[in-house]
Amino acid sequence: MQFMLTMIEDETEFARRTGSSAEPYWAGWQAYTAALVEAGVLVSGHALKGPETATTVRVTDAKSVVQDGPFSEGREQLGGYYIIEAATLDEALVWAARAPCAANGAVEVRPVLNM
Repeated sequence: MQFMLTMIEDETEFARRTGSSAEPYWAGWQAYTAALVEAGVLVSGHALKGPETATTVRVTDAKSVVQDGPFSEGREQLGGYYIIEAATLDEALVWAARAPCAANGAVEVRPVLNM
């Protein structure tokens, strides 16, 4: 069964992606990705650019309304995602807990709906 792990990070974590703290930040993600690959569970995944680059589209009364910025106004934003292959939700939750952002943000785990 496939699960999507969405990586939720706050503004402090997004700030660590560049500058002097970038190397240890990305090293944590590289190690996590390597562990997923080594275990044979990684299907795909990508980091996303910061929330300031987001554009949100809504349709109201058949008209598109475009808004600069992410949908969420909260401090935590979507930082990236992984699609993994896991036998059970419990196994997917173990992988989610190992994500670098789990300690300072969150990881949402959802089964992929195969259409």
